[in-house]
Amino acid sequence: MTHYRSGCPIASTLDIVGDKWSLLLLRAMVVGATSYSDFLAAPERISTNILAERLRRLEAAGLIARVHPRHGSNRGVYALTERGAALLPALQELARWGEAHLPDRWAAPERFYEARPEDFGAGPERSSG
Repeated sequence: MTHYRSGCPIASTLDIVGDKWSLLLLRAMVVGATSYSDFLAAPERISTNILAERLRRLEAAGLIARVHPRHGSNRGVYALTERGAALLPALQELARWGEAHLPDRWAAPERFYEARPEDFGAGPERSSG
């Protein structure tokens, strides 16, 4: 269970995703990352111990879910839940702000901006199919 430092909705949201990795993992999922190795391949170079801990934290908070394994693998893949996908507009606005106000940043791919929360939403209720 997450401990919230106050009743402020911004502070409480940051208690869940306010570290330097969680939003980047969600971003990676929006553009197609689903496996541990996909997340490790991101340009920010997250370490394996931090990745494992962040995935556990995001799963415990209900933002991602581990779903059916890939064919030939006993490891599950990760998917955004409806709750996690609801953060997509905030992620897109952060990217737009960074592109507009921080020099020499690469532009997010169009598929990132074209994505909508309703495009996602896997969770335990969808993991059986």
